[in-house]
Amino acid sequence: MVAASIAGSGPRPPGSAAPAVAGEVMDLRGLRDVEFGDSEAELTDRGMLRTEVDACGPTLTGPGAVSPIFVDDRLVLLWVDDQVSTPEGITVGTPVDQVWASYPSVTELRAPQGTYRFDGLLARTGDRAYLFLHDGRTVRKTVAGYAEWARRLFDEGYGPC
Repeated sequence: MVAASIAGSGPRPPGSAAPAVAGEVMDLRGLRDVEFGDSEAELTDRGMLRTEVDACGPTLTGPGAVSPIFVDDRLVLLWVDDQVSTPEGITVGTPVDQVWASYPSVTELRAPQGTYRFDGLLARTGDRAYLFLHDGRTVRKTVAGYAEWARRLFDEGYGPC
């Protein structure tokens, strides 16, 4: 399995507006009452984790689709939908140039040629990172968590389903 780390928070350049986000905010610690490193049992006991027949794996309770990725029973990544943003306002649909403006030390990752995978931008801070998968124009998927697992997710092409 692959996990991701979230990184690269910093001040927003003057004049750059974040998209309006009506959902939740995910930072490098996690989301709401969910932190990277929590166990499946802890999240289940707190009522934060649910499994549904129609889902492709466990999801977190609350608005939007948030797919946790566990390695050795510990939360290492969160794969989120467009109702979740970073503190800088980056979410699905955000222009790629806004990611570069918000995370100046971002690393560009190229998907293997001949695949249907998205290119990526890895914004790393310490052992955590955000992984923004994009189509060259806009962010299409957002993943956050431990940097090592985010990079492995990108390299191996693993997803929550």
